[in-house]
Amino acid sequence: MNEPVNRWVVIPAAGVGRRMGGAIPKQYLSLNGRPVIEHTIERLLLHPGVDGLYIALGEQDQWWDDTECAGHPDLVRVAGGAERCDSVLNALRSLLARAGRSDWVLVHDAARPCVKAGEITRLIETAETLDVGCVLGMPVRDTMKRAAPEGRVQETVEREGLWHAFTPQMFRLGLLHDAMAGAIEAGLQVTDEASAMEWAGHPVVMVEGSAANIKITRPGDLELAAFYLANEQTE
Repeated sequence: MNEPVNRWVVIPAAGVGRRMGGAIPKQYLSLNGRPVIEHTIERLLLHPGVDGLYIALGEQDQWWDDTECAGHPDLVRVAGGAERCDSVLNALRSLLARAGRSDWVLVHDAARPCVKAGEITRLIETAETLDVGCVLGMPVRDTMKRAAPEGRVQETVEREGLWHAFTPQMFRLGLLHDAMAGAIEAGLQVTDEASAMEWAGHPVVMVEGSAANIKITRPGDLELAAFYLANEQTE
């Protein structure tokens, strides 16, 4: 008989969002009357397949305590790191103190407030059915260009098989912890969790999600996210 496993969420939220150019980190900007991060956490924490959430916050964070999420019984705060990957690893280490290595963990961006319950469910079902790490994303549809730093096009890149990688990204807790720790120690530029798993030799499967699952990075993204939330349909 297979032993029961739990599913946890890790949200790295220690970044300051420099590209937004605002006075406060993007995860605390107002989105339809609430901070972005409240929308994000609600999407994950209220999903019936999730057992708890760990959030990594910066030491100088002065906004978290004013959110509705602070003090939630199913949410644990941990110290963030210098980079996103460091924050994720800190949360994984803390999680391993109470969770089994065979448990699942879904890592999600703090600034992706529009992820839908249906796509989270598809991600969970695919990962657990195949017993493999999975990443939400969308196949590339536009013509892809590689350009020099000044913008001059160097070549057109074949888009067949290319995907935009989103979050959540879901992996076995123990495997992800070891892959992240090893990749960081090796000096790898870990831009997402899947890159660490790929580096460690573990298979990763893409799961198609919704185009609405945008990451708020620039000022115009906030308006687009507000539109998606206001016009959302259950998926």
